[in-house]
Amino acid sequence: MSPRLAGTARVAALALLWGSGFLWIKIGLEGFTPIQITLFRMALGAAVLLVILRLSGLSLPRDRKTWGHLTVAAFFGNALPYLLFGIGEQTVSSATAGVINASTPLWTVLITVLAYRNGTAARRNAWSLIIGFAGVLLIFSPWNHTSEIASWGGLACLGAAASYGISYVYIGKFLVRQELGVLRMATGQLISATALTLAMVPLFNWSQSTWEIGPVLAVLVLGTLGTGIAYILNYRIITDDGPTAASITVYLLPVVAVMLGVSVLGERLEFHATAGTVLVLLAARLRRSDQ
Repeated sequence: MSPRLAGTARVAALALLWGSGFLWIKIGLEGFTPIQITLFRMALGAAVLLVILRLSGLSLPRDRKTWGHLTVAAFFGNALPYLLFGIGEQTVSSATAGVINASTPLWTVLITVLAYRNGTAARRNAWSLIIGFAGVLLIFSPWNHTSEIASWGGLACLGAAASYGISYVYIGKFLVRQELGVLRMATGQLISATALTLAMVPLFNWSQSTWEIGPVLAVLVLGTLGTGIAYILNYRIITDDGPTAASITVYLLPVVAVMLGVSVLGERLEFHATAGTVLVLLAARLRRSDQ
Protein backbone atom coordinates (compact mmCIF):
# COMPACT_ATOMS: atom_id res chain seq x y z
CA MET A 1 0.00 0.00 0.00
CA SER A 2 1.35 3.43 -0.95
CA PRO A 3 2.05 5.95 1.84
CA ARG A 4 -0.72 8.24 0.57
CA LEU A 5 -3.28 5.42 0.47
CA ALA A 6 -2.20 4.23 3.92
CA GLY A 7 -2.61 7.75 5.30
CA THR A 8 -6.09 8.02 3.80
CA ALA A 9 -7.06 4.67 5.32
CA ARG A 10 -5.84 5.79 8.75
CA VAL A 11 -7.83 9.01 8.57
CA ALA A 12 -10.99 7.13 7.49
CA ALA A 13 -10.60 4.56 10.27
CA LEU A 14 -10.01 7.25 12.89
CA ALA A 15 -13.01 9.24 11.66
CA LEU A 16 -15.20 6.14 12.03
CA LEU A 17 -13.88 5.31 15.49
CA TRP A 18 -14.16 8.85 16.84
CA GLY A 19 -17.31 9.72 14.89
CA SER A 20 -19.15 6.78 16.46
CA GLY A 21 -17.89 7.82 19.91
CA PHE A 22 -20.71 10.34 20.32
CA LEU A 23 -23.23 7.53 19.85
CA TRP A 24 -21.47 5.35 22.43
CA ILE A 25 -21.38 8.23 24.94
CA LYS A 26 -25.11 8.78 24.50
CA ILE A 27 -25.86 5.11 25.07
CA GLY A 28 -23.41 4.94 27.97
CA LEU A 29 -25.19 7.81 29.72
CA GLU A 30 -28.22 5.55 30.11
CA GLY A 31 -26.30 3.65 32.80
CA PHE A 32 -23.35 5.77 33.88
CA THR A 33 -22.49 9.35 34.82
CA PRO A 34 -20.12 11.46 32.66
CA ILE A 35 -17.20 11.04 35.08
CA GLN A 36 -17.73 7.27 35.18
CA ILE A 37 -17.76 6.99 31.39
CA THR A 38 -14.64 9.14 31.17
CA LEU A 39 -12.73 7.09 33.74
CA PHE A 40 -13.78 3.71 32.35
CA ARG A 41 -12.89 4.60 28.76
CA MET A 42 -9.51 5.99 29.84
CA ALA A 43 -8.65 2.91 31.88
CA LEU A 44 -9.77 0.52 29.14
CA GLY A 45 -7.87 2.42 26.48
CA ALA A 46 -4.72 2.52 28.60
CA ALA A 47 -5.01 -1.21 29.34
CA VAL A 48 -5.32 -2.09 25.64
CA LEU A 49 -2.28 0.00 24.73
CA LEU A 50 -0.23 -1.39 27.62
CA VAL A 51 -0.83 -4.93 26.37
CA ILE A 52 0.14 -3.94 22.82
CA LEU A 53 3.20 -2.11 24.17
CA ARG A 54 4.41 -5.16 26.09
CA LEU A 55 3.77 -7.50 23.16
CA SER A 56 5.82 -5.14 20.99
CA GLY A 57 8.74 -5.37 23.42
CA LEU A 58 8.63 -1.65 24.18
CA SER A 59 8.68 0.20 27.49
CA LEU A 60 7.07 3.36 28.80
CA PRO A 61 8.96 6.67 28.79
CA ARG A 62 11.08 7.13 31.92
CA ASP A 63 12.16 10.76 32.19
CA ARG A 64 10.06 13.21 34.20
CA LYS A 65 10.07 15.91 31.56
CA THR A 66 8.39 13.64 29.03
CA TRP A 67 5.78 12.56 31.58
CA GLY A 68 5.14 16.21 32.36
CA HIS A 69 4.40 16.91 28.70
CA LEU A 70 2.27 13.77 28.44
CA THR A 71 0.23 14.87 31.47
CA VAL A 72 -0.53 18.27 29.93
CA ALA A 73 -1.45 16.62 26.62
CA ALA A 74 -3.62 14.10 28.49
CA PHE A 75 -5.53 16.82 30.32
CA PHE A 76 -6.39 18.86 27.23
CA GLY A 77 -6.62 15.95 24.80
CA ASN A 78 -8.44 13.38 26.95
CA ALA A 79 -9.57 14.04 30.51
CA LEU A 80 -11.14 17.48 30.00
CA PRO A 81 -12.78 17.07 26.56
CA TYR A 82 -14.07 13.55 27.24
CA LEU A 83 -15.70 14.72 30.44
CA LEU A 84 -17.13 17.84 28.76
CA PHE A 85 -18.67 15.79 25.95
CA GLY A 86 -20.24 13.46 28.51
CA ILE A 87 -21.69 16.44 30.36
CA GLY A 88 -22.82 18.05 27.10
CA GLU A 89 -24.60 14.96 25.79
CA GLN A 90 -26.80 14.90 28.85
CA THR A 91 -28.76 17.73 27.21
CA VAL A 92 -27.80 17.70 23.51
CA SER A 93 -27.99 14.90 20.94
CA SER A 94 -25.03 12.82 19.84
CA ALA A 95 -25.36 14.27 16.34
CA THR A 96 -25.17 17.80 17.75
CA ALA A 97 -22.05 16.94 19.76
CA GLY A 98 -20.41 15.58 16.61
CA VAL A 99 -21.31 18.74 14.70
CA ILE A 100 -19.84 21.03 17.36
CA ASN A 101 -16.69 18.89 17.44
CA ALA A 102 -16.13 19.84 13.80
CA SER A 103 -14.86 23.23 15.02
CA THR A 104 -11.67 21.61 16.35
CA PRO A 105 -9.54 22.54 13.29
CA LEU A 106 -10.52 26.19 13.73
CA TRP A 107 -9.44 26.18 17.36
CA THR A 108 -6.20 24.47 16.36
CA VAL A 109 -5.41 27.17 13.79
CA LEU A 110 -6.38 29.99 16.16
CA ILE A 111 -4.30 28.59 19.02
CA THR A 112 -1.36 28.01 16.68
CA VAL A 113 -1.50 31.65 15.55
CA LEU A 114 -1.77 32.92 19.13
CA ALA A 115 0.90 30.61 20.50
CA TYR A 116 3.48 31.46 17.88
CA ARG A 117 2.34 35.06 17.30
CA ASN A 118 2.78 34.53 13.60
CA GLY A 119 1.28 37.46 11.71
CA THR A 120 1.86 35.79 8.35
CA ALA A 121 0.00 32.68 9.45
CA ALA A 122 -2.80 34.84 10.85
CA ARG A 123 -3.25 36.66 7.54
CA ARG A 124 -3.05 33.42 5.56
CA ASN A 125 -5.73 31.82 7.71
CA ALA A 126 -7.91 34.90 8.15
CA TRP A 127 -10.66 33.83 5.77
CA SER A 128 -10.82 30.27 7.06
CA LEU A 129 -11.14 31.57 10.64
CA ILE A 130 -13.78 34.16 9.73
CA ILE A 131 -15.87 31.65 7.78
CA GLY A 132 -15.36 28.93 10.36
CA PHE A 133 -16.39 30.93 13.38
CA ALA A 134 -19.34 32.37 11.46
CA GLY A 135 -20.35 28.75 11.02
CA VAL A 136 -19.94 28.11 14.76
CA LEU A 137 -22.14 31.13 15.48
CA LEU A 138 -24.76 29.79 13.07
CA ILE A 139 -24.62 26.35 14.68
CA PHE A 140 -25.35 27.83 18.09
CA SER A 141 -27.80 30.51 16.83
CA PRO A 142 -28.06 32.19 20.26
CA TRP A 143 -30.96 34.28 18.93
CA ASN A 144 -32.99 31.06 18.54
CA HIS A 145 -34.30 30.42 22.05
CA THR A 146 -35.76 27.03 21.05
CA SER A 147 -32.41 25.64 19.94
CA GLU A 148 -31.02 22.80 22.09
CA ILE A 149 -27.50 23.75 21.05
CA ALA A 150 -27.60 27.22 22.62
CA SER A 151 -27.39 25.68 26.09
CA TRP A 152 -24.84 24.78 28.74
CA GLY A 153 -24.59 21.36 27.12
CA GLY A 154 -23.72 22.91 23.77
CA LEU A 155 -21.15 25.18 25.39
CA ALA A 156 -19.59 22.18 27.14
CA CYS A 157 -19.16 20.47 23.76
CA LEU A 158 -17.64 23.66 22.31
CA GLY A 159 -15.20 23.80 25.23
CA ALA A 160 -14.24 20.19 24.49
CA ALA A 161 -13.50 21.06 20.84
CA ALA A 162 -11.30 24.00 21.92
CA SER A 163 -9.49 21.72 24.37
CA TYR A 164 -8.68 19.31 21.55
CA GLY A 165 -7.21 22.23 19.62
CA ILE A 166 -4.88 23.04 22.50
CA SER A 167 -3.76 19.42 22.73
CA TYR A 168 -2.93 19.17 19.02
CA VAL A 169 -0.70 22.22 19.17
CA TYR A 170 0.94 21.10 22.42
CA ILE A 171 1.66 17.59 21.15
CA GLY A 172 3.06 18.96 17.92
CA LYS A 173 5.43 21.28 19.79
CA PHE A 174 6.60 19.19 22.74
CA LEU A 175 6.10 15.49 22.03
CA VAL A 176 6.26 14.59 18.34
CA ARG A 177 9.92 15.55 17.94
CA GLN A 178 11.08 13.51 20.92
CA GLU A 179 11.05 10.36 18.78
CA LEU A 180 9.36 8.30 21.47
CA GLY A 181 7.34 6.40 18.93
CA VAL A 182 3.60 6.43 18.36
CA LEU A 183 2.75 3.55 20.70
CA ARG A 184 4.84 4.80 23.64
CA MET A 185 3.41 8.32 23.40
CA ALA A 186 -0.19 7.15 23.09
CA THR A 187 0.13 4.71 26.00
CA GLY A 188 1.78 7.26 28.25
CA GLN A 189 -0.86 9.85 27.44
CA LEU A 190 -3.75 7.52 28.27
CA ILE A 191 -2.13 6.39 31.51
CA SER A 192 -1.73 10.05 32.49
CA ALA A 193 -5.32 10.74 31.46
CA THR A 194 -6.59 7.86 33.61
CA ALA A 195 -4.73 9.24 36.65
CA LEU A 196 -6.04 12.76 36.01
CA THR A 197 -9.62 11.55 35.67
CA LEU A 198 -9.33 9.47 38.84
CA ALA A 199 -8.14 12.58 40.68
CA MET A 200 -11.25 14.46 39.47
CA VAL A 201 -13.73 11.83 40.67
CA PRO A 202 -14.32 13.46 44.12
CA LEU A 203 -15.39 16.66 42.35
CA PHE A 204 -18.26 15.01 40.50
CA ASN A 205 -21.29 12.84 41.15
CA TRP A 206 -20.46 9.13 41.35
CA SER A 207 -23.94 7.67 41.62
CA GLN A 208 -24.87 4.02 41.56
CA SER A 209 -24.42 2.57 38.07
CA THR A 210 -27.11 0.39 36.51
CA TRP A 211 -24.69 -1.89 34.61
CA GLU A 212 -27.22 -2.70 31.91
CA ILE A 213 -25.90 -4.52 28.85
CA GLY A 214 -26.33 -1.62 26.41
CA PRO A 215 -24.38 1.02 28.36
CA VAL A 216 -21.73 -1.53 29.39
CA LEU A 217 -21.09 -2.60 25.78
CA ALA A 218 -21.05 1.05 24.68
CA VAL A 219 -18.37 1.93 27.22
CA LEU A 220 -16.34 -1.17 26.31
CA VAL A 221 -16.31 -0.20 22.63
CA LEU A 222 -15.63 3.42 23.51
CA GLY A 223 -12.67 2.47 25.69
CA THR A 224 -10.99 -0.32 23.73
CA LEU A 225 -11.51 0.90 20.17
CA GLY A 226 -12.55 4.55 20.34
CA THR A 227 -9.88 5.45 22.89
CA GLY A 228 -7.17 2.78 22.86
CA ILE A 229 -6.75 1.83 19.20
CA ALA A 230 -7.84 5.26 18.00
CA TYR A 231 -4.98 6.99 19.77
CA ILE A 232 -2.38 4.95 17.93
CA LEU A 233 -3.92 6.16 14.68
CA ASN A 234 -4.15 9.71 16.01
CA TYR A 235 -0.48 9.91 16.93
CA ARG A 236 0.51 8.38 13.60
CA ILE A 237 -1.40 11.08 11.73
CA ILE A 238 0.08 13.83 13.91
CA THR A 239 3.57 12.44 13.30
CA ASP A 240 3.11 12.21 9.53
CA ASP A 241 1.11 15.37 8.79
CA GLY A 242 1.49 17.78 11.73
CA PRO A 243 -0.98 18.99 14.37
CA THR A 244 -3.27 21.08 12.17
CA ALA A 245 -3.50 18.43 9.48
CA ALA A 246 -4.25 15.80 12.13
CA SER A 247 -7.13 17.85 13.48
CA ILE A 248 -8.68 17.75 9.99
CA THR A 249 -9.63 14.17 10.86
CA VAL A 250 -12.72 15.70 12.43
CA TYR A 251 -13.64 16.76 8.89
CA LEU A 252 -15.53 13.46 8.59
CA LEU A 253 -16.68 13.15 12.21
CA PRO A 254 -19.94 15.14 11.93
CA VAL A 255 -20.98 13.03 8.95
CA VAL A 256 -20.44 9.80 10.91
CA ALA A 257 -22.01 11.23 14.08
CA VAL A 258 -25.11 12.53 12.30
CA MET A 259 -25.64 9.36 10.28
CA LEU A 260 -25.41 7.18 13.40
CA GLY A 261 -27.49 9.55 15.52
CA VAL A 262 -30.27 9.63 12.95
CA SER A 263 -30.23 5.93 12.00
CA VAL A 264 -29.65 4.40 15.46
CA LEU A 265 -31.17 6.89 17.91
CA GLY A 266 -33.71 8.64 15.66
CA GLU A 267 -32.19 12.06 16.35
CA ARG A 268 -32.88 15.15 14.28
CA LEU A 269 -30.42 17.91 13.44
CA GLU A 270 -31.74 21.46 13.22
CA PHE A 271 -31.35 23.23 9.86
CA HIS A 272 -29.21 26.07 11.22
CA ALA A 273 -26.80 23.51 12.71
CA THR A 274 -26.49 21.76 9.35
CA ALA A 275 -25.86 25.05 7.54
CA GLY A 276 -23.31 26.11 10.15
CA THR A 277 -21.50 22.79 9.83
CA VAL A 278 -21.16 23.31 6.09
CA LEU A 279 -19.42 26.64 6.77
CA VAL A 280 -17.15 25.10 9.40
CA LEU A 281 -16.11 22.28 7.08
CA LEU A 282 -15.61 24.77 4.23
CA ALA A 283 -13.26 26.71 6.49
CA ALA A 284 -11.40 23.52 7.36
CA ARG A 285 -11.11 22.75 3.66
CA LEU A 286 -9.69 26.22 2.95
CA ARG A 287 -7.09 25.67 5.68
CA ARG A 288 -6.23 22.25 4.26
CA SER A 289 -5.70 23.74 0.78
CA ASP A 290 -3.32 26.31 2.27
CA GLN A 291 -0.93 23.74 3.73
